[in-house]
Amino acid sequence: MGQLVGVAPPSSGECAWLLAPLTVVPAPRCSRGCRHPPVFVVALAACTVMAGACSLAAIARGAADAPPDLLIRLGGSCREPDTGPAAPAEATVRRVLQSVDGDALDAAIGAWPAE
Repeated sequence: MGQLVGVAPPSSGECAWLLAPLTVVPAPRCSRGCRHPPVFVVALAACTVMAGACSLAAIARGAADAPPDLLIRLGGSCREPDTGPAAPAEATVRRVLQSVDGDALDAAIGAWPAE
């Protein structure tokens, strides 16, 4: 994720192509008490995997190192205005990714336009 630090921020809506197909991937989580939307966790995981993460622990470490503007663009919420968005903890990453329907995720990734 450190590779993204020097990259210019995308314009508004530039991450929509990444997020839109992921919104149809069912992730059985209760919305009550949900700090990180599943689509945010999956999108962040996809970014860390594209940056070289190859395990759940590496995905969580990459998410923790993600720049705040990337977390915001991927749908991270700012619960504390002074601290900015928070990355999900390793347990959250593990729980969300283990609950995602793999076939639906494959179909969503297949829907991403080739850039």
